[in-house]
Amino acid sequence: MVNEQKRMDVLSNNMANSTTVGFKLDKSTSQAFDQVLDLKIRDGSQAYHNQAIGHLSLGVKIGETHTDHAQGSIRQTGGTYDCALSGKGFFTVNCVSANGDVHTRYTRDGRFTLTKEGLLVDADGNAVQGEGGDIKIPTDAKNVSISPVGQITADGVTIDTLLIKDFENYDYLRKRGNTLFEPAEGAEETDPTAQVIQGYTEQSNVNVVREMVDMITVTRAYEANQKVIRSYDTMLQSAANDIGRVQ
Repeated sequence: MVNEQKRMDVLSNNMANSTTVGFKLDKSTSQAFDQVLDLKIRDGSQAYHNQAIGHLSLGVKIGETHTDHAQGSIRQTGGTYDCALSGKGFFTVNCVSANGDVHTRYTRDGRFTLTKEGLLVDADGNAVQGEGGDIKIPTDAKNVSISPVGQITADGVTIDTLLIKDFENYDYLRKRGNTLFEPAEGAEETDPTAQVIQGYTEQSNVNVVREMVDMITVTRAYEANQKVIRSYDTMLQSAANDIGRVQ
């Protein structure tokens, strides 16, 4: 039941972010409960073969939660600074914590805007990074274009190029919030293949219908386990109050 609750939490979060730009859905796994000291491990009397105690299944335990980085659909917005990535790669942003520390993180959420100072920022106000650092665009520029390789041009003048990064193994990326990722120790960078599409954003890759079907399956599994517990409770109550009653 605890395992099903965990699965339901993951599915509910996916559903809640089904319309969040750049969101990547999470998936949960279940593992066999055969590693929790209910096995005879390296017992010489059994030729050092692991052997379960008894014949009952040891049940299930909560496995890992991992992120599915599949490409989301591309939707046109018409925004000058909105950008979508088609292919593998991430935009780079600098996030400032409450105590002033700067953390470099990565996102597929390309809802970019300009501050009144001309700084290019994401939807949360984090500074979008270019190959030269923070990107500043003249606020009075009338024609701003962003090429497929991320080169930003304002009124014919090249400003900077969006810093696109990619990683060899996405298992080393840790979610920070709903759309930001931070590489863990051991993450290795690789050449990105993504192309920038101006005036579009990448939508969530959550399939709402599939998530709803999975939620129904989880609910039924939870209810089945609940009925088993109630049956055991009834049997124990009968054993204690009826069979075990002293005449």
